[in-house]
Amino acid sequence: MTVPQRRRLLPLFTKDVRHANRSSMTCRFRCGNACDHPVPNESDNEYFGDIVNEAVASRRGVLRAGAVGAIAIGAGVAGVAGATPAMAAEGAEGFEPLLAQGASYGKHDGVLAFRAIPPNTLDKVIVPNGYDSAVVIEWGDKVTADAPEFDIDDQSAWAQRRQFGYNNDFVGVLPYGRDRDRAILVANHEYTNEILMFRSYLGGDAAPLEQIEIAMAAHGLSVVALRRIDETGQWRADSRNRRGNRRIHVGTKFEFTGPAVGSALLKTAADSRGRNPYGTLNNCAGGVTPWGTVLSGEENFNQYFTGGDGVPAADKPALARYGIDTTKHHAADNRRFDRVEARFDLTKHPHEANRFGWIVEVDPYDPHSTPKKHTALGRFKHEGANAILADDGRAVVYMGDDERFDYMYKFVSDRRFKPGDSRKARENNLRLLESGTLYVAKLEYTSAGEIDGSGRLPSDGQFNGTGRWIPIVRGSESLVPGMTVDQVLVHTRLAGDAVGATKMDRPEDVQPNPATGKIYAALTNNTDRGKPGKPGADEANPRNLNKHGQIFEITEDNGNQASETFTWDVPIVCGDPADPATFFAGFDKTKVSPISCPDNVAFDASGKNLWISTDGNALGTNDGLFAVPLTGPERGFVRQFLSVPFGAETCGPFVHDDNKTVFVAVQHPGEVTGATLDNPASTWPNGDYAKPGVVCSWRLDGRDVGR
Repeated sequence: MTVPQRRRLLPLFTKDVRHANRSSMTCRFRCGNACDHPVPNESDNEYFGDIVNEAVASRRGVLRAGAVGAIAIGAGVAGVAGATPAMAAEGAEGFEPLLAQGASYGKHDGVLAFRAIPPNTLDKVIVPNGYDSAVVIEWGDKVTADAPEFDIDDQSAWAQRRQFGYNNDFVGVLPYGRDRDRAILVANHEYTNEILMFRSYLGGDAAPLEQIEIAMAAHGLSVVALRRIDETGQWRADSRNRRGNRRIHVGTKFEFTGPAVGSALLKTAADSRGRNPYGTLNNCAGGVTPWGTVLSGEENFNQYFTGGDGVPAADKPALARYGIDTTKHHAADNRRFDRVEARFDLTKHPHEANRFGWIVEVDPYDPHSTPKKHTALGRFKHEGANAILADDGRAVVYMGDDERFDYMYKFVSDRRFKPGDSRKARENNLRLLESGTLYVAKLEYTSAGEIDGSGRLPSDGQFNGTGRWIPIVRGSESLVPGMTVDQVLVHTRLAGDAVGATKMDRPEDVQPNPATGKIYAALTNNTDRGKPGKPGADEANPRNLNKHGQIFEITEDNGNQASETFTWDVPIVCGDPADPATFFAGFDKTKVSPISCPDNVAFDASGKNLWISTDGNALGTNDGLFAVPLTGPERGFVRQFLSVPFGAETCGPFVHDDNKTVFVAVQHPGEVTGATLDNPASTWPNGDYAKPGVVCSWRLDGRDVGR
């Protein structure tokens, strides 16, 4: 198909070279200009790894709660009075109680036959010939039954707590009983961009408190009933059925679970027991579990806090490792949540930041349930979490820490999954993530001496090697010398540093394939790789100044998800196929679509194809959704299926379990430096100003997507 190029809006809509592939506006609001700050990981992993791995292998040097070594972080003080949480989440009566049934993975032929769309810069969603797309729900749409109609000039925090939030990232779609024409959507609301939300936004000390409160309310998650349209692959928010809908936001009460519950590191003046944090922030990706819940990752939480200069000295190293500036009170462009709630001022409440950065679990079938933050899964900048069941029934969760030179993790539960919809099974499964073994990945290479940073393949024709999952916590026992169990779980990055984990190029989504058990990670990019004083290329991260990213594939030994050893390879090295530094599993590069900055991955019902969404396309065109076969003669044949509007990021994706619909989240459309609400760079989806939203795509003839 021929796609005309989008008109140029204004000369000022260009990317800032300091911020690699994104506009400087996105960097400001999404991650607090992380690229302008030093890389938090300054560890020399190999040195620590030689010492600690020997100790782990011999089961010596393991410390329980008690002694604190040189790398440990002091508990500090519990804070002072004044941190009053906002109101709890609003909910209603609940959905029909039948639980998730799961997708029929492996029961579709998985043949991809669509013609790839060309790269473009249009301000619309583009899909292949024979397909259509439509908005499912967008910012400001009603979620709860008492929500008012959205009015851009008459917003309120009360309304936003009942309306669909801003900047939707993760999308999960779960069954609604056995009714194939109904479903439940769970979407994350990662961050807000107040410049595109309010007219004449001033920010900082000058912003009206109501604007700050609205922005706070626009974070979190939405749980929304969906209905299929006319027996097609199109879905829409079900306006007739909102009784189970729910908004979760910065004022929602949560429950900590796991070994770190009650730790001094989690206690505040408002929660002296360290058991009930309030709110969730910067929720990026996530996953739908085999037991019918949703996992959500808290990512760039550091940017919401002020007062890092005033915390106790013992707390500063850990805060700095998580990207919190401990040298000044706040950045000039900070959102200043502390003006509304004092708990966001770390000088007053030094442990409040420790209550963010977790994996959140939400039960979408019970709007009255208390969401959980699972300490057993560790605390870092979680892109997301995705679960699969091991052969023995234990839950295995894979996670990435989305930071330059940070790590990949795995959690294996102690409890075993119980099948069925009985109350006893449900209660057991809702506790699967409360106790287990937390691991971090350490890689070995087959052709280490041949990697020169150019992306050139080694002589064996592939980037591959072996790896180990290094345990850092088992149950309530720390396996990191010098750190107690709660220190490992609250300051997990420091534990990964100590045991010599492998530094990766921004590991974001890490997804197990339900059909094959192989694991796929999106390594988005790392333009610091190979810079002076920074780690250079290795076989898993084969390019210096890596601006396009790669896909990383793990095969657990003996097909056992609970194994502590694995093999790995890099099937796709992204970028312009004409660039010799790219690789597409050996497939003919003249036939593949250009792809840059993989962010999230998903599988269709065949389990044979990987769907890849991108964030920050460094090739000069809009981000998109791509599909690639994982096996057979077309392994590596990347084709672009969809593109999102100008300035947007493609999030999700989620292929419905009947294989008739692909859902994506269109995040931050028109988020281009210089844009405002009154002078937008995008007018998607309604022609007036940019609004984030969830989109579905389907074949017009009703056949499986991808065909």
